[in-house]
Amino acid sequence: MTRVLQIKKPDQVAAAKSETLTEQAYNRLEEMIVTLRLPPSAVLSEQALATELGIGRTPVREALQRLAHEGLVLVLPRKAIIVTDTDPRRQLLVLEVRRELERLLARTSAERATDAERERFLAIAEGMGAAARANDDITFMRLDREMNALLIQAAHNEYASRSMRFLNGHSRRFWYLHYKEAADLPKCARLHADEARAIAKGQTDRAMAASDKLLDYVESFTRATVGLRR
Repeated sequence: MTRVLQIKKPDQVAAAKSETLTEQAYNRLEEMIVTLRLPPSAVLSEQALATELGIGRTPVREALQRLAHEGLVLVLPRKAIIVTDTDPRRQLLVLEVRRELERLLARTSAERATDAERERFLAIAEGMGAAARANDDITFMRLDREMNALLIQAAHNEYASRSMRFLNGHSRRFWYLHYKEAADLPKCARLHADEARAIAKGQTDRAMAASDKLLDYVESFTRATVGLRR
């Protein structure tokens, strides 16, 4: 599978350098869970994960606590750390909330994003277009995570941001688990690109419409997955 390389702008490189060890551990573990390298019901070990990541146990423990808060792992003190399961029917409930929050974040990001944030939205749109052409799932997943984080940052609304952080991992893992059965990855990547481009240009109405169109597609994919499970 072709890999699409994303060229980072200077502000993105600086951000990457300033990333804490806890953030590094979180990002890598979240990707491992979302892309099923750590599958549902897997039992995790802090020490084993710290060794695999080459990061100390304290940042790994803090990252796991964040993942537990988001519902991606279950921490049983002094017993076990378990990757949680996912359920198509519960995902429909997630989408009810995500639709309203993402529409709000799209609008406020289009209104409030800084020049640097708008440049990053444009870079994500270009990357999503390339991922669509290459049908590249890993690049798509990484850009999706970057776009989610940027929506949260650019909206400058801490209350909506807190809620959205809880939903993102669940949606990303569900997508990766089922997209080969019922989804069109290039189409979904193009829908993300449309939303990112509208936000970058400050087009609030278009950004909200693009968000609605993306969530319409994700909901239809989720309902198709539920149908496959009946």
